[in-house]
Amino acid sequence: MSRVSTTHYCGLVAGHRALPADDVDRIIAAWQRERPDLDVAPLHVLSRLSRLSRRLDLARGNAFAGHDLDGWEFDVLSALRRAGRPYQLSPGHLVAETLVTSGTMTNRVDRLEQRGLVARHPDPHDRRGVLVRLTPAGREAVDAALAALLDHERALLAPLTQQEQETLAALLRRLASPLEG
Repeated sequence: MSRVSTTHYCGLVAGHRALPADDVDRIIAAWQRERPDLDVAPLHVLSRLSRLSRRLDLARGNAFAGHDLDGWEFDVLSALRRAGRPYQLSPGHLVAETLVTSGTMTNRVDRLEQRGLVARHPDPHDRRGVLVRLTPAGREAVDAALAALLDHERALLAPLTQQEQETLAALLRRLASPLEG
């Protein structure tokens, strides 16, 4: 099996300048020491993505907390906001948009309704159905949280050029594509 060294990966970024070792480099070095029989090359990418994802979740949580929202609240409110006027979706569509179970969505809509951020309305096309609609307070909350989030995420991406951001987005899209749907 071929092994790619940590040094090789560190030198590939930012115009071939060597970057300082990070937590993943230390983890990989330990695995290479303990399990030299294994090719740990996937860890260079996927462990970084995993750790970055956890850190981004925490940072997003902080951005949302500044607007009195939890991450799950933002997810539901933003799905409704993205739906366009009149900012409403069926619970089934919300489940599909947020990747949670229908029971979880019922609980979430209940809690958002108690806060006055969404309201349930009868579905005019299905007498048994209901639509969840964003209230003006919900729209205001999600719009403010989104603006704060985008400012924060722009700052996180600042070390990358526009071209690097586009390349990274394309590569991540290609990597994620087989896992979606």
